[in-house]
Amino acid sequence: MAIKITDECINCGACEPECPNNAIYEGGVEWAMADGTTVKDPFALMSGTTIDANAKQAPVADDVYYISPDKCTECQGFHEEPQCASVCPVDCCIPDEMYVETVEQLLGKKDRMHL
Repeated sequence: MAIKITDECINCGACEPECPNNAIYEGGVEWAMADGTTVKDPFALMSGTTIDANAKQAPVADDVYYISPDKCTECQGFHEEPQCASVCPVDCCIPDEMYVETVEQLLGKKDRMHL
C-alpha cells in the first residue's frame, strides 16, 4: 500500500530528502515519473494510463507535502520501513488504503523505476 501524507502535515520537509524514489513533493508542485528515477520511456500508471516519463503531472495536494502513489514503494528494496514515516515529527505519513499493493508489486514498481 502506498503511503500518504495527511492534512496534519506541518510542511517541515523532513520527509522529502528521505524518499529513495523522489515520490514526495511540496504542495502545489507538479511531479514527473522521471524525477529521481531512471524512467525515460512512457510509463503505465496504476490507473492504466500511460504517460511520458518527463511530462509534468498535476499535484496531488496544494497545501501540504504529498506523495505520488505511482512512485511510492513504501521503501521496499531500499529500507525496512517507509523512511517518510520514520522521520515525520507529527506522524502524518500513513498507509494509503486507496492504493493496496503487495510487497511483490512494490518491488516490481521499484525495479521499473530504477534500472
